[in-house]
Parts: sequence; C-alpha cells; structure tokens
Amino acid sequence: MCGFTGFVGEVANPDVVLENMMNQIIHRGPDSAGAYTDGEAALGFRRLSIIDVEHGSQPIYNEDRSLVLIFNGEIYNFESIREDLIAKGHTFTTHTDSEVLIHGYEEYGTKLVQKLRGMFAFVIWDKNNKKLFAARDMFGIKPLYYAQMNGTLMFGSEIKSFLPHPHFEKALNEKALKPYLTFQFPVLNETFFKGVFKMPAAHYMTYENGKVEITRYWEPKFNPEERPLDEIVSEIDDTVRESIKAHEFSDKSVKVGSFLSSGVDSSYVASVLKPDKTFSVGFAAKKFSEVDNAKALSDELGIENVSEVLDPEECFNKIGDIQYMMDEPHSNPSIVPLYFLAELARKHVTVVLSGEGADELFGGYEEYDDSPTMRKYKKVPGFIRKPIGKVAEALPEVRGKHFLMKGGLPVEKTFIGQAHIFEEDESAAILKPEFLDAPTVEEIVMPVYRKNPNEDDLTKKQLLDLNLWLVDDILLKADKMSMAHSIELRVPFLDREIMRVASKVPARYRINEENTKYAFRKASERALPQEWAKRKKIGFPVPIRLWMQEEKYYNQIKATFESDTAAKFFDQKAIVQLLTDHYEGKAKNQRKIWSIYVFLVWYNQYFG
Repeated sequence: MCGFTGFVGEVANPDVVLENMMNQIIHRGPDSAGAYTDGEAALGFRRLSIIDVEHGSQPIYNEDRSLVLIFNGEIYNFESIREDLIAKGHTFTTHTDSEVLIHGYEEYGTKLVQKLRGMFAFVIWDKNNKKLFAARDMFGIKPLYYAQMNGTLMFGSEIKSFLPHPHFEKALNEKALKPYLTFQFPVLNETFFKGVFKMPAAHYMTYENGKVEITRYWEPKFNPEERPLDEIVSEIDDTVRESIKAHEFSDKSVKVGSFLSSGVDSSYVASVLKPDKTFSVGFAAKKFSEVDNAKALSDELGIENVSEVLDPEECFNKIGDIQYMMDEPHSNPSIVPLYFLAELARKHVTVVLSGEGADELFGGYEEYDDSPTMRKYKKVPGFIRKPIGKVAEALPEVRGKHFLMKGGLPVEKTFIGQAHIFEEDESAAILKPEFLDAPTVEEIVMPVYRKNPNEDDLTKKQLLDLNLWLVDDILLKADKMSMAHSIELRVPFLDREIMRVASKVPARYRINEENTKYAFRKASERALPQEWAKRKKIGFPVPIRLWMQEEKYYNQIKATFESDTAAKFFDQKAIVQLLTDHYEGKAKNQRKIWSIYVFLVWYNQYFG
C-alpha cells in the first residue's frame, strides 16, 4: 500500500523538492498524494487505496498535529491495537490501520514495533522535539532506505526518490559489485549508491541532532518442541488459515487475487483463499512453464486462472525497466517473469496473495537437504572427511570439489544462501583492481552464523536465509516488481503467528528422507489434493540458458560486454569468453553471464 519519501534538513523550495521526489515513485501510489513541510522536515506520500479508501490519505497526524506519519504496508492486528488506544484516551479520525501507528507511538514509544502484526515501513516526525522515528517490519517485507548527505537526512521506499534532492550526491559504491557477483543480489547494508543504506529488517531508527541510531527489535530463532506430528500439523494448518484470512482484509471495493505456480506454497494459499482469479505466467520452452499445472489446480478449485506465455524478445526489451525499478542490480532471473505476472494481475485486481517465506520458515529448499549420495558419504568417519574437505577447498574449480567440501567442512564454510554464482577468486579474476577492496563472503555470512553457534546445520541455513536471502532477494523483488505495476503483494506465510508455529517444528519434521517442508506439506493436504501437496519445488524457471545460445541474444549481450561501460569494471576478454563458451555449448555459464549483464544494464539506467 503506497510509497513514501522525505528529508530532514533545510533546502530552498522544500515543497518543490519534495514533489519532485514523490514523482519518482508515483508507480507505488497512483491514487493520490499528500505532503507535509515545516521548514525543517518534509514528508511525502503516494497512495494506493486499499483500506478506508475514502479517508485514508496520508500524512496522518495525532490530535495536536505535533506528530506526522507516512507509512507503507498493512497492519493486520490494527483493530485490537486501536481498541486499546481508544480505551487509553486517544481520539481517532479515520478507520485506517495507519492511524494506530501514530497514536501507538505516542502511547508505547519504540515498543510499538513489537506489538505490530503485518508488513510495514514507516516514518514519524516529532516536530516539537525535532526527532524522527522510523521502523521496518520483522521480515523486511517492505523496503526502507536512508542517506545522510550535506547536512540532510533523506529517507524513502525507493532510492530513486533521492535523485532530485539537491543535497544528494550520486556515486557508485565500488565495494558492492564483488559481493553481488557471488550472491546475485545487493547483499551489503550500504547499497550500490555510495552513502545510501538499507534499513535492516526488524530494526528501528531514531534521528536527532544530526545523529542516526539503529536498533534491532526482533531476531528469528527456532525453539523446537517435541510433540506428536498430528498436533504440529493441525497447528500449522489452523494458523495458515487464520493468517490468510487476516491478509485478505481490504475495503469491499478492492479486488483480491492470488499468484499461482505448481508449487505447494502458492497452491496452499489459493486453495484456502479461494479468490475469484489466480494468475500465472510461463515460457514456451519445455520445462519452463507451470501454467498448465496452475490451470489444472484452479479448475479443480473452481477458480478462474488468468495466464500468459512470455515472449523472450519482450523480456529482453524490458530488462532495463526492470533493473531501474529494482533500484539496485539484481540478477535472480525470476524477477523477469514476476514483473510480467504483476502486470497481468493488475489488469484484474489491486491486491494479490503469494507464497513467499514458507521455504525459509519450514525448510523447503533442496540446499537444506543432503542428497542420497551425500548421506552415504557422511557415514564415512568425520576424521577422514574433514581433511579431505580442507584439501578440496584449496583446489581450483574442478568437478567434485564442492561435494567434498560440503561433506567434510562445517556448514559455515560451504553454505552462503540459495544463490552462489561466482566464487570469490573467479570474480577477482574478471574485475578491475579498484573493485576488489570489498567485504569478503566470510565477513558477510559469519555475523549471522556467530549468533547461532549451537544450532543444527539445517537451522543455521534457515537463519542465514532469513537474514540475507529472504530480505534482499525474495522480498525485495516481490515488493519492487509488484509496486512497479501499482499492485500490493501480501505474503501470509511471513506472519508473526506463523513464525511462532514454525519455530517449534523439530528439524526432522522440516526435512527428512521423504520430503522437504514435511510437516508443512502434511498441513497443506488438509486443503489440497495430495498430488499438489507433494510436488517438488521448481521455483520460477527462466530459460536464460537457451536464450544465450540464440544468435540474436548472444550478439546483444556481447555488444554490452564489449562496450565502454563494461571496460570500466571488467576484463572484457574474460567476460566475452564466458559468453562465447556458453554460446558454443562448452560450458553452462548462464547465471554468471546474466549477473554481469544485468549489472551493466542497471548501471546504464542510473549512471549511463
């Protein structure tokens, strides 16, 4: 629901500056706009109307107008908080979820964030005390960026909103590129724009007297409880149903639909929600479409499925727009179909529910599990496997290296998340020297691992993904691609109550030899045909491997790799070789090529 931007600091013509900043994010809120300026602070808001359509415009004020709020998201337990605040003497002028934040901050202070169930990023300006308070939800569903430049604090839902501010200095953060080539997403807190930072998930910020302070208010943890499987499964199903009901809340005039692939997560949501319409996209290439399966389930549920088969040329033509909307370079190929899926859904509905988060909470990724071969290898005594793993670590990139490392080294050495594109030495070999001074993979992942030294390997992997992959890959692309088309995407599995239930599931009921997400799948059988509950995870497959072997797209990427822009960052001969080897079928380099290519496309959008 919407987007916002603003700043604290003096500037000539603050109203004009703020309007220009707001116009950068008009796609997030096409229905209306609102602004507040007082000579010291400026807060701007673009609205997508979903709850209290008539009266829900922002900024919103407290009774004496000393506090000003701008907010992006939804608070699903706002009615119970509202009742408590009214009982304590607060006067409400709207029926929006937004207004509970401003009165809640008056009443509870920073403890407000611990009471909220929902997705949110918000800013409150206290004009009497010259103090700003900002917060982001516990999972990081909604984005929030900030920058301190030339005596001004800027903040907003998207980095692009900072560009028109006269105090903003646009410069590339040279430390961001090398880690990105390994992780495929912008993994550092300082973004690709030097001096612009992400507010981390589950944190709040205060700004007073020119000083920013960031505080963590929640940490994901797993505390398994030994209980009968049936009891666990019942609790999961009950909580999922209740969460989906909470997440479909909107004014009666607002239409709600559901994204649907062939996977268990979105299928579970659709089967409980039973919207009028589900939405799916795919590709004509064999094994790269889930449209038929999605239609089959929709037919079984008596729901209309709206689908589209995507054209490669259309996809390539939109890569520049997609990377612009992402704010930072992001090479998860699934961003492309997600962009078109959101565009398709927006023709029919304003809100969609989707299945993100179930894999991280309940143990759904194949990377969390050991293959049958690995299980056999791990029966070899550790004192044999460990030295073999250390020897393998020192080897060049040869077949079997990663198997031996994974079988002999601790998980902290072998698992960095769901994407692992370039090894560090590989990225160092293709980058110009000025981009090599960057945080190492170890420096990025170890702060999370060090917080959880006594957990089992599965739990360690889930916690790493909850802190990195989920926030900056899965949820970032979900927000930016949906908001690019002015549609609100809600994720009912990423809910405070579902996290509470998931945290109690023993490891053997998350993953076992029968399946991933074992208990969750059992719960889904209460809503789904068994065939769908047991389906293997496919993800959102995109045929980039095949596209790059077509002469047209090979030449298009090659021209980018040979450009003056590429020469600033890369050893051009090396990256063209990666592309040519793939084109000629000598190697499968598609993810490496794609990561380089979309970075260069992104760079041309913002710096070209």
